[in-house]
Amino acid sequence: MSANEWGDGYPQVAQQAAPPQAPALAAENQYVRTADPALSGYEPEFLDEVEDLPTYRPTVGCIIPAYNEAETIAGVLDSLLMQTRLPDVIHLVVNNTSDDSVEIASHYAGPHTRMTPTGEQSTIIYVHDIGKNPEKKVGALNYGYSLVEHMDYLLGVDGDTTPEPDAVENLVNEIASDDRIGGISAIYSIDDSALDGWMAKFLIAGQRAQFAAFNMQNLLKGRNMAVLGGQFSIFSTQALRDVLRDSHQRTPWVSDSEVEDSLLSLQIKSAGYLTKISARARAHVGGMDTLRSLDAQQVKWNFGAIDLMWPGQRGDTKGQPFHPNLRLRWFEHMSMVINIVSRSMFILLLCASLQLHAFVFSAWWLIPPLGAVWLNYRVARSMEFANRRDYLFALLVVPAEAYMVIRMGHFVRAWLKFFSRQQTDNWAAQAKAERGKGIAWMYPYLSFALFFVVAGAVWVFLLPIPLRSDILAVCWPILGVITVLQTAWMIIKAMKRYRGFKA
Repeated sequence: MSANEWGDGYPQVAQQAAPPQAPALAAENQYVRTADPALSGYEPEFLDEVEDLPTYRPTVGCIIPAYNEAETIAGVLDSLLMQTRLPDVIHLVVNNTSDDSVEIASHYAGPHTRMTPTGEQSTIIYVHDIGKNPEKKVGALNYGYSLVEHMDYLLGVDGDTTPEPDAVENLVNEIASDDRIGGISAIYSIDDSALDGWMAKFLIAGQRAQFAAFNMQNLLKGRNMAVLGGQFSIFSTQALRDVLRDSHQRTPWVSDSEVEDSLLSLQIKSAGYLTKISARARAHVGGMDTLRSLDAQQVKWNFGAIDLMWPGQRGDTKGQPFHPNLRLRWFEHMSMVINIVSRSMFILLLCASLQLHAFVFSAWWLIPPLGAVWLNYRVARSMEFANRRDYLFALLVVPAEAYMVIRMGHFVRAWLKFFSRQQTDNWAAQAKAERGKGIAWMYPYLSFALFFVVAGAVWVFLLPIPLRSDILAVCWPILGVITVLQTAWMIIKAMKRYRGFKA
């Protein structure tokens, strides 16, 4: 080989090929070269330099849509600044606000640096007041997306959600570990500290149990999450760009649905990505502490889910009844129908039997409530931050049953609202309810009361006694079959192993 064949810039050293009859000698010479003391001495320094080489750190842009969050926004920003992995930038997008959210948040605007277990980290907080925004939260989210779409991940945080200190780090590590994941939701719980009044404590305990049961269902189903809740979720911006392309949208979030996060989750799944719930990241969301505000929130959620589930085209929204992300929704709604039927039948048949003096108590009737208590207890045990109030809610029977009745009212009102095709702004209704206005939350309970009064009047004044006896003879066995199936299903759920997951 000539020297010119080595190219410019390389040592011009002539080499002589080892003779074919001396392979052992060539190997020995090679070993001697690699074992050069000078090279061996350089090895530790070389490895140290490799260790010091910078590694790629994914960029995370945080968006906080805020509407009248003066009471909570400082706590949210404080919790983000205390993260073990700071977002690279935090954009607070205030919209349609009438309180001091902007003034309070402005004290946090600017760069922030803190020492974390992995070294010094920095972030910058920007406060944007976009004024009147007809698309409300959807418009704020899309405004924020336009500011961080160049980054690797988008972290969406509600203006009343406080994450645990390692929540962002866990979400980033999980989503960066698998390119198939389009988004990951944190495990949500509700902070029940600083509550005033027995009603607020009761409602928050019910919501905590509801969230825990929902979280555990998703954790046990391969951590597949039907809804990437906007309270605290991270999204791959590449997945969002693919959604824009596949759905022919200009923005990731659209106002077609009452539950913008559910619709986006469906679109991410349809684009070929996975939607997951985190195994470790946790966040505490704001709860509804009045019957009025809880009704508005739950009706909005149920109405939006029905709108996505029901087949047919409604404006720009097309129902997707067979979408895999909606299977759990269908199951929840069918379970609620069975709960309404079984409880209504029991009350009616019990009153009718007492009226005819035909009531006979059986100890077997204690099995369904005991099964419910066992299941509720397992749910309470599964909570990462369970407290005495959670266990009392599960064990005393009456609180859990009362909360189920409240949920039944939300369910009925949402379906009636859907079939009546009312053109109402459920976002505005929720905001109105949170201000303590509106009486729509009372309609389901007044309707139930009216139904039972009418049924009682028909039973007493219009039906002959032989017909009443025949009705009881037919309906009690039907209720018995329904109750046996419900109880068996509760016991099966209560016997499930949680495989180390905590809700």
